[in-house]
Amino acid sequence: MNLDANDFELFDLPQTFAQDSAGIDARRKALLREAHPDRFIAQGAAAQRVAMQWSVRINEAYQRLRDPLRRAAYLCTLHGVSVDAETNTAMPADFLTQQMQWREALEEMSGEAAFTALRGEVDAARRRALSALGLLIDEQADYAQAAAQVRALMFIERFAQNFQARINA
Repeated sequence: MNLDANDFELFDLPQTFAQDSAGIDARRKALLREAHPDRFIAQGAAAQRVAMQWSVRINEAYQRLRDPLRRAAYLCTLHGVSVDAETNTAMPADFLTQQMQWREALEEMSGEAAFTALRGEVDAARRRALSALGLLIDEQADYAQAAAQVRALMFIERFAQNFQARINA
């Protein structure tokens, strides 16, 4: 294993948005077996600490690769485009209008049918955003537009969390 490897290199995966979740899971297990501190007992405490650091590195990479949103943001960063989610919140007016409409609908919502309809809209928007990311990254290599799409998906995910919290309340 190479400490300088990016997550895709570490997991021996192509640098693409489209990934096989089962393949990522299987590769994580294999890497963790390879880096398990117990395999280095005979080499001493220093080797075990290095193995523990590798385990942490593997798990961090796994978390980024497994989550489509984090994977897309990471791919943008690897190609020199920062998502800048903390400082760049500019979104198209129609997207912001949709967000406001969802929030108003959530505030006024009552009844199972209304919840189901809104959940369907949010899920569809999420699927469209993920599909757009696949196109922008894997087919067009347009990382600037992909970064904007990542920011939009972050808004959708945040709303979905608020929606779920409201349902659970």
